[in-house]
Amino acid sequence: MEPDRLQTFIDDVGLVVSSTDDEHEITARVAERLSALLAGGYRLPPEVTRSSSVRHVTYPLYIAPDDSWSMASVVWDVGQRTNVHGHETWGVVGIYAGVEHEIRYLKPTASTASAPLTPAGETRWAPGQVTVCCTTDDDVHAVAAVGSEPTIGIHVYGGNIGTMKRRSYDPATGAVQWFVSGWDSPAADAAGRDPSSPPRHR
Repeated sequence: MEPDRLQTFIDDVGLVVSSTDDEHEITARVAERLSALLAGGYRLPPEVTRSSSVRHVTYPLYIAPDDSWSMASVVWDVGQRTNVHGHETWGVVGIYAGVEHEIRYLKPTASTASAPLTPAGETRWAPGQVTVCCTTDDDVHAVAAVGSEPTIGIHVYGGNIGTMKRRSYDPATGAVQWFVSGWDSPAADAAGRDPSSPPRHR
């Protein structure tokens, strides 16, 4: 049953997170488990796969009681994209449906602050593929939904990503603005309400 499969994943990730503080070890082990979850045919509940015409939405799938990690379904309608942003923590993303176009940048250092960001490559991620999207030393990117259908990703982050204070960047100048992304409600969107708060970042 799907709930049992998801609960097994949650239990496994909880054990990983509690066993080490090494972000690179955590992300490698979480990526293995997320790949297995997707390969095993796990199906998200329909209410957390709905897109919005206003902006991409982030539905909580699990938030650890101590906020040590969280899991989300992030949905972009066709053509939607994020600003350039960071996460301030580790993160692993698996593509559930659609195609994600990721543009990465080198994370600014004290010596490169307030300077244009340096591009670090672009990748298109397809269903079933899993990537380590971020560690605290490497976590600046922008993403967009490309193709003919909404892009849905299952995201696992080190912390409660909906409440964390994070950076948004102007890639041309390096200027930083701080933001908190918040969470979207599957129940509200099921009622036909488009989220109307300001654009958010993954």
